[in-house]
Amino acid sequence: MDTLDGFRVFVAAVETGSFAGAGERLGISGKLASKYMAELEERLGTRLLQRTTRRLGMTVAGERLYQRLPGWLDALEDIRNDVKDDGRGLSGTLRISAPVTFGEMHVLKSLAAFRSNHPDLTIDLRLSDAYADLAAEGVDLAIRIGQLQNSALIARKIGHTALVLVAAPGYLERHGTPQRVEELADHHCIRDTNMRTPGGTWPLMLKGEAVRIRVGGHFLVNSARSVRELCLAGEGIALAPDYAVSGAITDGRLIRILPDSAGPGLDIHAVYLDGRRMPRRVRAFLDHLKTEPLVP
Repeated sequence: MDTLDGFRVFVAAVETGSFAGAGERLGISGKLASKYMAELEERLGTRLLQRTTRRLGMTVAGERLYQRLPGWLDALEDIRNDVKDDGRGLSGTLRISAPVTFGEMHVLKSLAAFRSNHPDLTIDLRLSDAYADLAAEGVDLAIRIGQLQNSALIARKIGHTALVLVAAPGYLERHGTPQRVEELADHHCIRDTNMRTPGGTWPLMLKGEAVRIRVGGHFLVNSARSVRELCLAGEGIALAPDYAVSGAITDGRLIRILPDSAGPGLDIHAVYLDGRRMPRRVRAFLDHLKTEPLVP
C-alpha cells in the first residue's frame, strides 16, 4: 500500500462509516480497506479512527486530517489530469444521483453526451427517488426536483418542470372529460406517491389559488414513468411532470386536460457539498448543463 491509497481509504471510511462501505466505494474488499487503514496509521504513527461495533469515529488527529484531505485528493486528481492532458479529456469517476424517471429519460442522455468527450471518465449514475446522502455515499452531484430542504448543500438551478393533468383519449371517451377540478373526485386517478401529498390529494389551482383536491383511484405507484404507462393504457387521469409526458402529448397519445388548473411549477437543481473543493470533472459537467440543459 502507498500512502495515497491509505488516504483514500481513510476518507471513504469516514464518509461511509465502515470499512465495508469504503471498500465498496473504492472497488476493494472491506478486509483490504481495514488493512490499508491500519498500515496508514502505523506509517503516520497515530490513531486516526476509533473502531466500534456499530460505526467508525474519528480521533482528534483524524478530524484534523479529514478537514484537509478530501480537497487535497480532489486537487491531486486535477493536477494529474492537467499533467496528463493529451486531448483525451477528464478521467476518474463522476458520481451522480438523480430521481429514477428523470434520470432515465434525461440525465442519462446528458451524461452520455458529456462522457463522449472524455473517454477516460467513468460515470456512476445512481437512480433513486430518495435523497442521497452525498457525503456518506461519495456522490459528487445530485439532481433534485422540487422544494429543497434546508441543508449545508450548495444548489444551482439548472431547469424547471411543471405538473400537468393528462389522460388517454380512450379513457376520456369512456368516462368523459372533467371540466372543473372538483370533478376529478368522480374519476379514476393514478397517484404518484413520490409527491408525498397528505390524504390522497393533488396540489392544483382553483380560481388562481393553490388548493389540494382529494382524488381516488385503483393505482398508487412511486414512479413517474409508471404513472405515464398506466395513463397511456387508459387506466385513469394522471398528474405528472411534463418531462415525463410531453412526448406523449405531442404525438396525441395523451391529452392535457384542465390546463388552467395544472399543478405547481417545480425547479430542478444540481446540489453538491459545501466546504469542499469541487473536482474539475464536476465543474465541467455543470458547465455542460449550461450549454446543454437537461430539459428544453
